[in-house]
Amino acid sequence: MERSPGEGPSPSPMDQPSAPSDPTDQPPAAHAKPDPGSGGQPAGPGAAGEALAVLTSFGRRLLVLIPVYLAGAVGLSVGFVLFGLALYLGWRRVRDEKERSLRAARQLLDDEEQLTAKTLYMSHRELPAWVSFPDVEKAEWLNKIVAQVWPFLGQYMEKLLAETVAPAVRGSNPHLQTFTFTRVELGEKPLRIIGVKVHPGQRKEQILLDLNISYVGDVQIDVEVKKYFCKAGVKGMQLHGVLRVILEPLIGDLPFVGAVSMFFIRRPTLDINWTGMTNLLDIPGLSSLSDTMIMDSIAAFLVLPNRLLVPLVPDLQDVAQLRSPLPRGIIRIHLLAARGLSSKDKYVKGLIEGKSDPYALVRLGTQTFCSRVIDEELNPQWGETYEVMVHEVPGQEIEVEVFDKDPDKDDFLGRMKLDVGKVLQASVLDDWFPLQGGQGQVHLRLEWLSLLSDAEKLEQVLQWNRGVSSRPEPPSAAILVVYLDRAQDLPLKKGNKEPNPMVQLSIQDVTQESKAVYSTNCPVWEEAFRFFLQDPQSQEVDVQVKDDSRALTLGALTLPLARLLTAPELILDQWFQLSSSGPNSRLYMKLVMRILYLDSSEICFPTVPGCPGAWDVDSENPQRGSSVDAPPRPCHTTPDSQFGTEHVLRIHVLEAQDLIAKDRFLGGLVKGKSDPYVKLKLAGRSFRSHVVREDLNPRWNEVFEVIVTSVPGQELEVEVFDKDLDKDDFLGRCKVHLTTVLNSGFLDEWLTLEDVPSGRLHLRLERLTPRPTAAELEEVLQVNSLIQTQKSAELAAALLSIYMERAEDLPLRKGTKHPSPYATLTVGDSSHKTKTISQTSAPVWDESASFLIRKPHTESLELQVRGEGTGVLGSLSLPLSELLVADQLCLDRWFTLSSGQGQVLLRAQLGILVSQHSGVEAHSHSYSHSSSSLSEEPELSGGPPHITSSAPELRQRLTHVDRSLRQNGRDPPDPYVSLLLLPDKNRGTKRRTSQKKRTLSPEFNERFEWELPLDEAQRRKLDVSVKSNSSFMSRERELLGKVQLDLAETDLSQGVARWYDLMDDKDKGSS
Repeated sequence: MERSPGEGPSPSPMDQPSAPSDPTDQPPAAHAKPDPGSGGQPAGPGAAGEALAVLTSFGRRLLVLIPVYLAGAVGLSVGFVLFGLALYLGWRRVRDEKERSLRAARQLLDDEEQLTAKTLYMSHRELPAWVSFPDVEKAEWLNKIVAQVWPFLGQYMEKLLAETVAPAVRGSNPHLQTFTFTRVELGEKPLRIIGVKVHPGQRKEQILLDLNISYVGDVQIDVEVKKYFCKAGVKGMQLHGVLRVILEPLIGDLPFVGAVSMFFIRRPTLDINWTGMTNLLDIPGLSSLSDTMIMDSIAAFLVLPNRLLVPLVPDLQDVAQLRSPLPRGIIRIHLLAARGLSSKDKYVKGLIEGKSDPYALVRLGTQTFCSRVIDEELNPQWGETYEVMVHEVPGQEIEVEVFDKDPDKDDFLGRMKLDVGKVLQASVLDDWFPLQGGQGQVHLRLEWLSLLSDAEKLEQVLQWNRGVSSRPEPPSAAILVVYLDRAQDLPLKKGNKEPNPMVQLSIQDVTQESKAVYSTNCPVWEEAFRFFLQDPQSQEVDVQVKDDSRALTLGALTLPLARLLTAPELILDQWFQLSSSGPNSRLYMKLVMRILYLDSSEICFPTVPGCPGAWDVDSENPQRGSSVDAPPRPCHTTPDSQFGTEHVLRIHVLEAQDLIAKDRFLGGLVKGKSDPYVKLKLAGRSFRSHVVREDLNPRWNEVFEVIVTSVPGQELEVEVFDKDLDKDDFLGRCKVHLTTVLNSGFLDEWLTLEDVPSGRLHLRLERLTPRPTAAELEEVLQVNSLIQTQKSAELAAALLSIYMERAEDLPLRKGTKHPSPYATLTVGDSSHKTKTISQTSAPVWDESASFLIRKPHTESLELQVRGEGTGVLGSLSLPLSELLVADQLCLDRWFTLSSGQGQVLLRAQLGILVSQHSGVEAHSHSYSHSSSSLSEEPELSGGPPHITSSAPELRQRLTHVDRSLRQNGRDPPDPYVSLLLLPDKNRGTKRRTSQKKRTLSPEFNERFEWELPLDEAQRRKLDVSVKSNSSFMSRERELLGKVQLDLAETDLSQGVARWYDLMDDKDKGSS
């Protein structure tokens, strides 16, 4: 009897998870059995299908006999048939294994929720709210987005492969001119993101994510080379790994991220199902070889140190630096010994147990080293040293695998892994590490070498290295990173054919090659190469530009590395002329050298060359700096490479012209002017000028200063407003891209105001780079006083950079509980607060802050370590005068807090801000108050010759008036200075200083400007009168002295500063 869909209880979902939730979704006939008595005829198409299946199976078996028949027909041995049959069976087995693996992985992803629920013995509901994953977070919402976008990504990939990749393949080889993609389908199974981990506390200008990705897809990509009737393709693929995504640099404009970098920290696992001619790659032996070759190709593209960079903003600066950044540091790995290894060698069919022939593989990312084999030893001693570059902290791991060497397949003895972050934290790590997956321990000594741009440290490092015995290679003293950018005007090949240039870079016996760029004599490579250097003073880099056949040399260059040691920051970034090439052939490269430095307090070097080294594995005495018991406390900070690279941007708002009038009177019948002021926005800070009343051509003459970094995409936003009682009116805006200023160092321009009918603004921008020397401080202070404007704040003389790394031994709360500490750094009225570290007496902050310093001799850094809710844990006051006498104006050490309990490790670095475009040349001098021994004052000029302005300006700064002013009566005078530009005596040319109370030696430090052509200024005279008020109630002014300067006798283009004798009105000497 047939059951209707609505009858009976519905099956439980747990009993039949694959059944549809609504029985009406399927027709009843799908479940009903045919009734024999109903008179229905047997299904004819079903019988025909069965017959066709039988014939097909018989035909396939018949085809298997064809090779046997052909072998007999041509007289071949039956061995060929057997060999072919073995290959086929092996291929079939590999193929079936891949298909089973793909099906299992797809089923796992499809039934993930059900399988998880069954495993946890839970019903089909979400995990409860209290379940959390503090380390890796699930991102199902992201998977839903990827699933929605997946079909459109397939369309993009089809277009990319057809329009970009296929033409590139056809152009790379004449035999591939008929290459084409015949099918591109990403399938219905999208990429899944299993988990997301965000790394907090990294550099401020980047966001760092780790995506655990899993792709088990039914992708199908078919290619064809029609000329050779060759078809191949991929049908199904698995890819599993951890993809690191870095969003940097963060910028102050949309889209807020300058570029996205992606790479695999470790090699991902890959499994591919081939079709067409590539089916041959599934033959046993070729299968593992092909997968290895493909993984090598992926590693060369997406595994550290290689990365994929996607710029998000145009004109992104330092693209090469982002694509191949400098390493975070170098780890020197001393593979010393192992003990307690398992025995793998057996003799007489296992009756006699031997030992092992151990060797070790040391791996960090794509960097792999193999030790020598120690025969017949379960406690081997290698004593070998390797150096590896660390690119990402955290994330990268040092991996050591120990094997037993055998003639056939080497036996696995165990492995150990260690995160490089632990080495960075300890500086020197010396310990026995247990082997996982086997028995025994391996003895490693790991040293973290910082990268310094200080060439003075090189000699010290070389001296250290001479006392270190290292094999198989001597220890390195530095690294060299070469950013190969492009070449121009390379010579053509014979027949005026375009070459396919590539570059070989060699240092001693190490050679690295770039990719080949086809059919151009102006190639662009944009690649980075890294070298270890033993002695940069004597080594040189050899560059050969060749055609991809290696037979034709297109140019050569030999560069002594000693040249880098004298370059600023050990960097050369320029064009290099090629020899043995065309007359205009040149190569653009950026070379960066860094000294490898390990603090001497962290390592014990032998004092006499040739004596037993500090890493003598036969020695039983523990080494100084060893961390067998506990990691040693670092003696110095380890900031990242961006610390201390800030600049100061000095913004001089000069004037505006042709502003629009916004003021209206009498209901708009009478048109007035405007009361303009300027608003500036940059690097998260805002500034505002004073208001100039009733003027459409205002002069502000104000200076503002802001700390900026080299992050690309920054803009200075400038807006001009008319000050009103209610809402200020908009008078225009403009933007200045900082890239030009940061590269050139100076910008002086009239900028057209946007979004208004008329108006332009005159700005002068200067980049000040801090210098680590106090020799120029007095000159800077003097120049700042001369260029100081009345309306501006005091100008900065130095930049203070603080790196707050960690603290230790902070006092406990109530004697037993750990505090939650944070630190506040204060200089003057500026302060910075670090993040709060929860419940620890040894917090690690790893934060930096910068402050503008106006008076380095008198200011100080005030530091307080406070606990969340517990008050002050300790404080520190560091006078900046101590930095002025320190080496390189830097202190990097532990400081004891004033509470007596607790210490902080910080780096305080001072840089003097020297202006190259102030228009003032200062001289060291001493002031004399005698007219017979006048010393020269600082020269004043109208500005650098290349500054363009509406008209040359006559500038006068009145700094001092001599203390021997005459005194009439018992009280000292209240002097001020009146300046008049003759022959005009109107108010437009008259200037007056402020008044100083009761003094005979006033200091005014004020600046006055007259705007007129230079030739006209030379026809004028400047009348300077020093006066004093007679009394409070009287308007009479007492003349204390005067001087008249003939400007025709003064070189106004260069400026002049000197003392002048004051005369009274009867031409008698006064002062």
